Amino acid sequence: MNPLNELSPLATVLVSAFLLLGAVFTLVGALGLLRLQSFYTRLHAPTLGTTLGTAFVCAASFLYFSLAGGRLAVHELIIVALVTVSTPVGLIVLVRASLLRESLERDRSESQSDNA
Repeated sequence: MNPLNELSPLATVLVSAFLLLGAVFTLVGALGLLRLQSFYTRLHAPTLGTTLGTAFVCAASFLYFSLAGGRLAVHELIIVALVTVSTPVGLIVLVRASLLRESLERDRSESQSDNA
């Protein structure tokens, strides 16, 4: 027997809505990465899209497997916790590396112009 057939229509609609919201937020984040102009604004959109998209997909998975399995499925909470912590940390590392690189390039160009 298929567990999907055993879910109530309301649960099926909620799972589908969460999956669609997760897909939409992830798509918007990916489009922001492609469409935005500067490096710093490009980083912001996928960070939010990844975090919110993953949260909604995990909410759909949590709801589906909890209702279909008859017990709480907690592994999604671990996924959400790891993504929520690691995505902003990755953003901070990338921004700091970019700022350091810009600072080093600016110092190099200033020292070359002083020598000329």
